Amino acid sequence: LVLSKMAASMLRRSALLARAASGLAATKRCLLSAAYLDSQKWDQRKKDPQNLAELAALMDMTYEKKLPVSSLTIARFIDNISSREEVEQAEYYIYKFRHSPNCWYLRDWTIHSWIRQCLKFDARDKALHTVKNQVQYGIFPDNFTFNLLMDTYIKEDNLTNALAVVIEVMLQEAFDEQCTQLLSLYVLLKYLHSKPELKLEDERNLGAALLLVGLKQNNTVGFSSQLLGLALLGKVELAKGIRAVYTKMPLIWIPGYLSRALNVMENTVEATNGKKLCKEAVDAMATILETAASETSESMVTDESQETKQDAAFDDNDDDNEKSKLADYLNKFKKLYAELESFGKIEAESLFTLTDKLVQENLPSSEAGEILNYEKRLEKWEEERAVLIQREKELREKARQEREARQAAKATI
Repeated sequence: LVLSKMAASMLRRSALLARAASGLAATKRCLLSAAYLDSQKWDQRKKDPQNLAELAALMDMTYEKKLPVSSLTIARFIDNISSREEVEQAEYYIYKFRHSPNCWYLRDWTIHSWIRQCLKFDARDKALHTVKNQVQYGIFPDNFTFNLLMDTYIKEDNLTNALAVVIEVMLQEAFDEQCTQLLSLYVLLKYLHSKPELKLEDERNLGAALLLVGLKQNNTVGFSSQLLGLALLGKVELAKGIRAVYTKMPLIWIPGYLSRALNVMENTVEATNGKKLCKEAVDAMATILETAASETSESMVTDESQETKQDAAFDDNDDDNEKSKLADYLNKFKKLYAELESFGKIEAESLFTLTDKLVQENLPSSEAGEILNYEKRLEKWEEERAVLIQREKELREKARQEREARQAAKATI
């Protein structure tokens, strides 16, 4: 009887644990829908089975002869990957192809296939490595492909790697599609919501991404992201100069990022469509201005003895001009903040909470059009591949005929 009671108790406990586990699984965050992630259309492409060992030997021999490997050959190798080990082999040949005369002809469908194969065979690290080193590998994904990779890291709650993908989207200036915008905003603001310790380079990357994606959203989240992004870039400009802001970044080189942040506040005051600014973005701007003004006033006192320096660079003069405007910026900020408050345009809810709501409301409707465009792109890719295969056959036939002609000419001598 005692044993039966113990068994019953253990069963009840197991059931409770199972329900708890299923609840945790159910709450695991999935942003993109099953329809968006479905690979059925991709898997239904016409197959071209290949022996990877033979393909590898062919590419090695071609490179040894200083001849270019065709884009079809590298595409076939990637399409026929069947393990993590073969992913690593493919990475080597992608690198070789990038540094060959045919480097410009790595096909869009090959890049898409590469990312899909990395995700399929648990090689996300390879996908991210090649995306982060685009110049070395030639991997410039389209929006749909970026989204697949980004969503994978979001599901794992790996914000660091998800953010790395967003930064590459920003550097590639690929915030064209709504789904990419929403996923990127989600990652950026969830990352900042976790209160990470940021270096100046991190603030520059985050600021640029927030600014560029914020410009695509005509709402409170978009305006607040612009403000926060410009404030972070303004902080970098004050600390390291304008050159540190725009070098190797898709940003303008004209000084005045804090002034542009104030313009966002001014535009929000004048806006009539209900747009507001999140308090945390406004507070971040206030902190940056007040801290910079305080540090600048202290440095002016300590640096008075160094006024004999006459050979300052043009950028340095611009940087000094920005620092000299801090008092005016701070006064303008206080005026605009008071106006925002008086018009009820300070949003108390956190920026990440608003972003989460925006994603949930708009992502499903945005997916449908992108899925349709992706399916059309697949058809176009298949047409292009068919043309290349036909051209390859014609060239091989021409080479065969020329070879036979030469052999026949030798035989008659």
